[in-house]
Amino acid sequence: MALESACIPLPSEVIMPFAGYLTSTGRFSLLGVALAGAIGCNIGSTVAYWIGATGGRRFVDRYGGWVLLDHHDLDVAERFFARFGTPAVLIGRVLPVVRTFIALPAGMARMRQLPFQLYTFVGSFVWCYALAKVGDQLGRRWDSDPRLRAVMHQFQLVVLVVLLAAIGLFLWHKLRRRRRV
Repeated sequence: MALESACIPLPSEVIMPFAGYLTSTGRFSLLGVALAGAIGCNIGSTVAYWIGATGGRRFVDRYGGWVLLDHHDLDVAERFFARFGTPAVLIGRVLPVVRTFIALPAGMARMRQLPFQLYTFVGSFVWCYALAKVGDQLGRRWDSDPRLRAVMHQFQLVVLVVLLAAIGLFLWHKLRRRRRV
């Protein structure tokens, strides 16, 4: 979760449901998983915040390509931040894609640390809890509902193909846009 919040595209939509599944096995608690995810988000977001505060666009120009971050991504996050102000951090934490990059414009705007950390934690906790709850519920039904297992097995190849296609399109889009710049 810290990596995703530090602008490295490692999707929480994969990490947190799996952690939620582990709660269904008794390995973790749902509250503990959500807290750990939110704390990880705060750690990664703090790194991204300080990169935005000290390096800003210059940093994105120089190193953003290493994590597939470009000006378009930063423009989207900046517009979102400009539109909603400091609550953008709270709102952005529950929106896919925006959540990954919202700390950069917060840092560039030099948002005060206390509201930044609080909004980041609260929004991330809600996001992490919701995703973990989905994983927990699927995990609890996995053995008790044979229909769920049958449906998931029928669609696992479809899901894998769609996931690989989405990753491929994402990379193609990023690399194509990078060549135009």
